[in-house]
Amino acid sequence: MIRAKDLTKHFKVHKRPPGFISAMKSLVHRKYEIVKAVDGVSFTIERGERVGFLGPNGAGKTTTLKVLSGLLHPTSGEVEVAGHVPYKREAELLGKITLVMGQKSQLIWDLPPAETYAMNRAIFDVPKAEFDATLKELTELLELGNLVDKPARQLSLGERMKCELAAALLHKPTTLFLDEPTIGLDVAMQVAIRDFVRSYNQRYEATVLLTSHYMDDVVALCPRIIVIDRGTLIHDGDLRQLIKTMDPDKRVSFTLVSPIDDGELAKLGTVLVREAQRVTLRVSERELPAVISHLLGTLKAADLAIEDPPLEDILREMFGRSKANGTPAMPVAPEAKPAPGAKSGAADAGEAP
Repeated sequence: MIRAKDLTKHFKVHKRPPGFISAMKSLVHRKYEIVKAVDGVSFTIERGERVGFLGPNGAGKTTTLKVLSGLLHPTSGEVEVAGHVPYKREAELLGKITLVMGQKSQLIWDLPPAETYAMNRAIFDVPKAEFDATLKELTELLELGNLVDKPARQLSLGERMKCELAAALLHKPTTLFLDEPTIGLDVAMQVAIRDFVRSYNQRYEATVLLTSHYMDDVVALCPRIIVIDRGTLIHDGDLRQLIKTMDPDKRVSFTLVSPIDDGELAKLGTVLVREAQRVTLRVSERELPAVISHLLGTLKAADLAIEDPPLEDILREMFGRSKANGTPAMPVAPEAKPAPGAKSGAADAGEAP
């Protein structure tokens, strides 16, 4: 279980104008600014949940993950992971957690991943028989093949990310902090990483806290999401309920079999996209049955699809309100959290000064 109560992390940042004179003055008199990277965040994540942790750049996501994994000491508040206080860095806790950062690498650059794996086995004191069995299992799940024997510098970004995941999971952690694990990967590799994370979660009942700017990762893996903005919690609850609350209208896409002017389409709903004969409308749930009946019966539309609004649009609206008002976006009432044991599914390094 992961628990944070009134978690706060502030940084004292030195501020000065550019130039030589200012640099000299700063040697004897410095001005500081307090940056509130995380400001009073509270949440609880039960064992086995998969939770998306979202927010714009600089929101405090990575800072939060670093506090939860024990790399940073909180300014105030309470933090507990798997029954331990993370910043105490107890050996028992370190054997239960892992932190994977898409922009950081633990692989030894000039050596093959197998060397890193051997080093991690010694660090975590994993018995040789258990290590060999786990590595074989991870090799099959991630389809590593002979990648483990190639120098890390010769691996592509996607190949290296798969090897990174294997290195992070050799000690079979039950709590995974994943910070943009699919950054820079192609679509096929993103799907492979998502499938692996889901499989690992289900196989070991592992808790997963995922941050990603690729919303497909979040939608595919995380039934529950936590959203922060400027270090403040603004939503904690069911992903689909957030979408329904922010924008209950549906997106109806279809292909016209005969030309129709925009005026006729506007009677059915708001025209969002029209590219030749392919059209996307925004339609309220109340009017949806009548619109679908008209499209299929009267207009004989083809390739019809009904979808929720994209998560990117929902988050853009939330953060847009925040920027316009100069304050964090209006909180969304949290939904009931999944029962314990239920399978439900943080900024880059620049977020934390």
